Amino acid sequence: MVLAGTALTSPAADVPELYLGSVAMDIPSAMYRRLKPLADYLTRELGRPVQLRLSSDLTRASNEVAAGAVDIAYLTPVAYIKAQSAGQARLLVKCVTAGQGSLHLMIVTRSNSPIRSVADLAGKSFAFGDPAAILQRAVVVNAGMPLEKLGSYKFIGHYDNIARGIASGEFDAGILKDTTAAQWVKRGELRVVHTSPGLPPYNIAVSKRVDDRLAAQMQRALLTLKLDNPEHRRVIQALDPRYTGFAATSDAEYEVVRVLTRPFDK
Repeated sequence: MVLAGTALTSPAADVPELYLGSVAMDIPSAMYRRLKPLADYLTRELGRPVQLRLSSDLTRASNEVAAGAVDIAYLTPVAYIKAQSAGQARLLVKCVTAGQGSLHLMIVTRSNSPIRSVADLAGKSFAFGDPAAILQRAVVVNAGMPLEKLGSYKFIGHYDNIARGIASGEFDAGILKDTTAAQWVKRGELRVVHTSPGLPPYNIAVSKRVDDRLAAQMQRALLTLKLDNPEHRRVIQALDPRYTGFAATSDAEYEVVRVLTRPFDK
């Protein structure tokens, strides 16, 4: 992990632009709104332009980091692991939610559903996100529900698609990231049936093409973001309203995800 405390560069003309990528958790316009404040912040702090280059799915996001098509990216745990394995991507920071540096995946159903436990999912329809997001399936199976016991399941992309599909009655249940689940539970439309143990969270990683000096500058800029600074708050919470900042992390923290997802990784 990059830990060096190199001073930030001052703004300069004619420096090569950097590309900021991301997994797709929402429609492209929404992802642009979420990532643009971070790109603008990094542009100021690094003294060089940072442009968005967003991916349409998890596989493409991890491949683009691995190949160096993007320099820095906001990734799921699985997307990072794939990028690290394929192209030696390196972690900069992990995302902190409500002061906690861990992620929970939640199995949810409609608020008025008769489903009260994981066992009640047998024979029911279930919504997953990206087919490459194998951690979602691993959580369901480790909660005690083999996929073959579900009535049916379908991969429908973004977390917001899953939430809407359950709320509308298209699916009996599905799996959501904790921050998405919290929004829909607060609205009274969904209810949590099962919460995973704490897992390493979403993160920001860099391509192997990013040298150590620049990686250190990026890491320092991200760790400098503080919630009590109004400008910083806008950057952090544009990415996710429940985020409270970033923290240092290491590859070893993500080993639990490798172990959990290995049976699903073809």
